[in-house]
Amino acid sequence: MPLKKDLLDILACPACKGKVTLKPAGDGLECPKCKVVYPVKDDIPIMLVDQAVKTSEWTGSK
Repeated sequence: MPLKKDLLDILACPACKGKVTLKPAGDGLECPKCKVVYPVKDDIPIMLVDQAVKTSEWTGSK
C-alpha cells in the first residue's frame, strides 16, 4: 500500500524541517534542500538523519 497523501502532507525532513516528496518509484522521500533521500521500507518512511542517502547516490530502497 503506497503512502497516503495525508501522511505525506505532514512529513518533514528531520534535518531542516523542509518539505519532502515521494520518489516516483515510491521507495524514498526526497528533501531537495538537504539533497538526501529517506528510504521507505514496507510502506514505512525511515525518517532518521543517519539513514538518509545522498540524492546523487540513491539507487532505490533495498
